[in-house]
Amino acid sequence: MFSKLALRNVRRSFRDYGVYLLTLTFGVCLFYTFNSIQDQGALVYLSNVGNPIVEAITMLIDIFSVFVAVVLACLILYANRFLLRRRKRELGTYLLLGLSQGQVSRLLFLETGLIGLISLVAGLALGVAASFGMSALTLSMFEIDVSDMLAVKFSSGAAGKTVLYFGIIFLLVMVLSGVQVSKAKLIDLIHGERKNEILKPRPLGIAVFQFVLGVVCLIAAYAILLTFGMALAIAVPFLCFPMLGLGTLGTLLIFRSLSGFVMKFVQGHPGLYFKNLNVFTLRQWISKVHTTYLAQTVVCILLLLAIGITASSLGLNSTLTAMTDGEAPFDITVQNQSGDTERIDFDAVLREGGFDPNKELAWSYDTMFYYNEGEITGIEDASGAIKVSDLDALLTRQGKPAYSGALPALLETLEDKLTTGNLNLRCVVIPDDMADRLQPRRQVWSADYAGEDKAETEEQLLQLVRPLNEKVSIRSESRLSIYGDMMGNKILALFLGLYLGFTFLLAAAAVLALQQLSQAADNTGRYTVLRRLGAEEKQMKKSATQQVALAFLLPLALALVHSVVGMKAANDIISTAGRVDSAASSFVTAGVLLAVYGGYFLATALACRRMAKNA
Repeated sequence: MFSKLALRNVRRSFRDYGVYLLTLTFGVCLFYTFNSIQDQGALVYLSNVGNPIVEAITMLIDIFSVFVAVVLACLILYANRFLLRRRKRELGTYLLLGLSQGQVSRLLFLETGLIGLISLVAGLALGVAASFGMSALTLSMFEIDVSDMLAVKFSSGAAGKTVLYFGIIFLLVMVLSGVQVSKAKLIDLIHGERKNEILKPRPLGIAVFQFVLGVVCLIAAYAILLTFGMALAIAVPFLCFPMLGLGTLGTLLIFRSLSGFVMKFVQGHPGLYFKNLNVFTLRQWISKVHTTYLAQTVVCILLLLAIGITASSLGLNSTLTAMTDGEAPFDITVQNQSGDTERIDFDAVLREGGFDPNKELAWSYDTMFYYNEGEITGIEDASGAIKVSDLDALLTRQGKPAYSGALPALLETLEDKLTTGNLNLRCVVIPDDMADRLQPRRQVWSADYAGEDKAETEEQLLQLVRPLNEKVSIRSESRLSIYGDMMGNKILALFLGLYLGFTFLLAAAAVLALQQLSQAADNTGRYTVLRRLGAEEKQMKKSATQQVALAFLLPLALALVHSVVGMKAANDIISTAGRVDSAASSFVTAGVLLAVYGGYFLATALACRRMAKNA
């Protein structure tokens, strides 16, 4: 009997509490996706090439997963608390029918276990698909053909960790649900839905004072952040704690003050106040502001963290990409550091080893760098010199215009990378005929590969170049090696940023959705009264949507203001390493926000409209 009853209740939950089940499924999916990265193509490739960043990424993901599990556990417990509050009358009815509190607790135990099992299965299935998408995203960062690593893979280790963590969470939910029911009184369960919050009007002056004080606190927090910078403001305790404290207090005061002057403002405009069901909508929203301003503050901070972390990780990722591209204009560069005494014909060396440069290379060029002599070039502050024809050949291969400045001239004003790797020369560009009067210093041979399998081509080439170290000093650097070193940092920034960003965004959206669903369920009796008084169906649906919109948009609006200031400070740090593509990172972040937060808003609004219709 208990199994059938639990199954019926779960089926009903799919209809009435889809947001709760959706949150559980997304939580499982998120946890599995980011814990399966060690089995994804990008990490597999980096592991195969011996990149030490793989261990650091795996360790940090494990550490962050504990934090994420705690956040999701709090979210699930919070959601379960709302659902139990919604079902108080139902649980009281079971007691009236003769079931003992132990039997009701057992029923809740079975329901939670069944919902957890469904969420785990659905979340893991969705997580496998999401991990494939994440793998495709990270593999697309590589400049080599790694398509053979792109395949749908099931990570048993990540699945086991997901089942363990969420199993503990669901077990905790079962125990707490049973304890809560066993301690509840029958009269409280039966009349739980009839308890309304007392709407205590607040003087307009106090509300305005709270709002102004909140704005002043936020301005002070912004000033500390923008004046001292994010790194210093966070690292120094006497700056960090006041900044965070003022920001949190300002946010809380603004939400607390809304119930005062918003009501007075709308009441001062009778045409707006008495239009349609605005009186009902506003008073329902205001009545909850009295007790939910703390939740609104938490949601606003969660949204700030979600937006800021996601946008910063994307911005840092684009900056690292630009840095990597700037460091590697060619596929490979081989420096003959003994070029002052012996010059090498690299093309000939490759041909002797059975490597055909005409077939395997799309382009190659041999450049000679010279010692700078101030009495000849007229420029003392430089250690090397390059002919303008060689410089133009290197720039042309990069798709850049040829040098058109004065000759000779220092190259410090030219923002171009001449070779792959670190040349460590401060150069002067000189006319070709001046090179005859300077001493050779270093020979640099650069090339781009022709084939698609660049890794194999590079390995064949280096096998022929490395033996040259027996007679001259050879140093080789390639785009693949530079990308391998930088790729781990890019994946670390992207994975951790998206992991935390999605977690905070999911938590914020789910908290708001569950609050509104609970409030809509409490309002079913009020909607029934409105219908008897002659309110149109369309007006009641509109009122339900407006209440959800107020709950979702107000924290988002203030979070966006916080994010603009925070991203300005974050970009100042990121820009020290390279150019920040703020537009692209903001656009992607907005898309993620619209998909997740907007999706929760739409699902919640539709569910609340359905409750109003079925009241």
